[in-house]
Amino acid sequence: MKNVLWFLVGVIGGFVVAHLVNKDPRGHELLAELDARISEFTDRIGDAYREQEARFGDAFETARDAAGDAFAAVQDAASDAIDSAQDAASDAVDAAKTAAQKLTD
Repeated sequence: MKNVLWFLVGVIGGFVVAHLVNKDPRGHELLAELDARISEFTDRIGDAYREQEARFGDAFETARDAAGDAFAAVQDAASDAIDSAQDAASDAVDAAKTAAQKLTD
């Protein structure tokens, strides 16, 4: 709790000092320059963020398309395997029926 109190005193003291500095023309100019530098920095960070976001967006889109293609290929392969297994099972049943008929005849 004591740390929170000191933090609040520091923040309030900072606002008071900034207000007093802002009243002086030189202080006002200093704060305006500081604000301009901070704005320039945040603009650069924002531009870099948007650039990286665009790069990652393209990469994610490519990966998503590749994953979709891979899923479709696996789905087709599984469908073909099921069809082959069904055909093999059907052939085995037919062969068993034929063998059973030969034994009974």
